[in-house]
Amino acid sequence: MTVDDRFTAGPQEASEVPEGTRSEIVTGPVADWATDFSHLEPEWAADPYPILDDLRERCPIARTERFGGGWLPTRYADVAAVAYDTERFSSRAIIMGNIRPPRELAPMGDSPPISSDPPFHHHARKLLLPAFTKSAVARREAATRAYCHALVDTLEGLPVVDAARDYAQHIPVRVIADMLGFPPEDGPRFRRFIENVLEGVNKPAEERTAALDELYDYLLDQIRDHVDHPRDDLTTYLVNAELGGQKLEAAHVAGTMALLLIAGIDTTWSAIGASLWHLARTPADRERLVAEPALLPTAMEELLRAYAPVTMARLVKEDMTWNGVRMRADDWVLLSFPSGNRDPAQFERAGEVVIDREANRHAAFGLGIHRCVGSHLARMELRVALEVWLARIPSFELADPAAVTWSTGQVRGPRTLPLRLGGG
Repeated sequence: MTVDDRFTAGPQEASEVPEGTRSEIVTGPVADWATDFSHLEPEWAADPYPILDDLRERCPIARTERFGGGWLPTRYADVAAVAYDTERFSSRAIIMGNIRPPRELAPMGDSPPISSDPPFHHHARKLLLPAFTKSAVARREAATRAYCHALVDTLEGLPVVDAARDYAQHIPVRVIADMLGFPPEDGPRFRRFIENVLEGVNKPAEERTAALDELYDYLLDQIRDHVDHPRDDLTTYLVNAELGGQKLEAAHVAGTMALLLIAGIDTTWSAIGASLWHLARTPADRERLVAEPALLPTAMEELLRAYAPVTMARLVKEDMTWNGVRMRADDWVLLSFPSGNRDPAQFERAGEVVIDREANRHAAFGLGIHRCVGSHLARMELRVALEVWLARIPSFELADPAAVTWSTGQVRGPRTLPLRLGGG
């Protein structure tokens, strides 16, 4: 098979995701978070931490019949146990929704390596490591810093700005577009793809399929352009990469690109936005970081712990009893790294933001074999984004706390963040 032959199919063939099992769409208010939880409800998006704190005390492994049935461990130890247990929990689907892909999708999954099970996962992840080493990431810092300065330039003279839409959301879009060799002006399309994939999990299956077709159609267009015009970027690298002496399947190439585009953007802009939100509402922390910029790397880790943006999902492989609950095959398990990071059994003053916290083995980037391959890149983007903002805009506050909105689903961050510049 030649390189060109792999990418001649339409979007459905390229993504190669069979129909799977569909479950009933259930909406409406949650009756009891211990027995009816939903990560799509407005109160969860607005502030999930009181809910998680309550569950950790009275029902540490919550249950829901929504999404066809699932579980929510809230203690760090339980979250870690599932994350490390690849024998009993599968990663073939990591977004909890109303469609379960069939078992034959394993071990690759639809977005390798994050959706891959061992032993395939090891080889798929290894392919990506060279692009995300500390030295590779360091080469992107100067361009990232220059872009952050350019974004702040556009805000000068404005009394109120939306720091989510005008700043945070643009930074990872530019970085990932550069890495993949995608047109940076396609940023609005990336944001639409992200919202469809991560926040549209309760939409009818036909709408979700159409949204995925749009995403994979775009990715195939980019792949074909790279086949015709190879260049030094991650897309050309994936097109030419091999596993076991064979070129990657089209579904592998497109799925990995989808992962980098979706996860590589939303998680980082959410972390940047949540950090700015905290500093805007906590003047003592903001003033200290302005006065002590060398503290930022330590503070940044604490902000990642306290406002970890990412929750992942697993699927139970077989019927079993696990930590006292009866799990069924293909039940979802929602791994709330944000909840684990707020567990008092794991962290002192777990519910507080302590920006000079030294011992901080948080799980913001996940645990186990699927720990985020792009953590060095995310840390660089977050650090540079905050360094530039605090140097250029040392004084700011929430313009209207009630106007701040947060994304729903498994990646949580501010979608709108009105800040008054010069206030505070």
